[in-house]
Amino acid sequence: MAGGAHYLRTVCDEERIAIKSLTSMIRQRNPVSLRHGGRKAAAMMECAVTLPVLMVMVVGMLEIGTALRATMNLQTACRESGRLTAMDWRYIVHTNQTPNQKVEQDLKNFITAAGLKGSLSTVTLKHADGASVGQTFDLADPNNDLQFVRVEVTLPYSSVTIFPLVYLAGKSLKASVVMRATVNGGSLSN
Repeated sequence: MAGGAHYLRTVCDEERIAIKSLTSMIRQRNPVSLRHGGRKAAAMMECAVTLPVLMVMVVGMLEIGTALRATMNLQTACRESGRLTAMDWRYIVHTNQTPNQKVEQDLKNFITAAGLKGSLSTVTLKHADGASVGQTFDLADPNNDLQFVRVEVTLPYSSVTIFPLVYLAGKSLKASVVMRATVNGGSLSN
């Protein structure tokens, strides 16, 4: 019996050792695999949260840059066509054209040359001061000599945008310049 008991004890000890080593192997493997799996899941969640935010920021920066470029081009075109109101325009306006039409045509041509859709722009010439402020300004009217004129251009934002953004639908980009108009052709230098 003593030999049989010793045999059972040895088998039980070996089983215990095997179970302990198996348990320790499982404990060693699981924390590592859980740790890496947890890191991968956390990285995936961080990416899922930050990537859309970054994409919205990039698209927003592109849109703001495009709108700013278009506004600067409109302002430059306004200034250039506004100079026409302050110079002797008698020799550059065709016989079948009014000075106001010439300013509007030149302004739309400047806008088109800048890469924007000049055909969609709206050009207005209005009095900038005095009793008739806001009323249409006629460059050919001798009473408007040396009066301030506001040349304003409006372009729909939808013609400028890169991305079809709904929240800016119906908005417009505007630029204007105020110049002193000369009707009698260079009366400032006389």
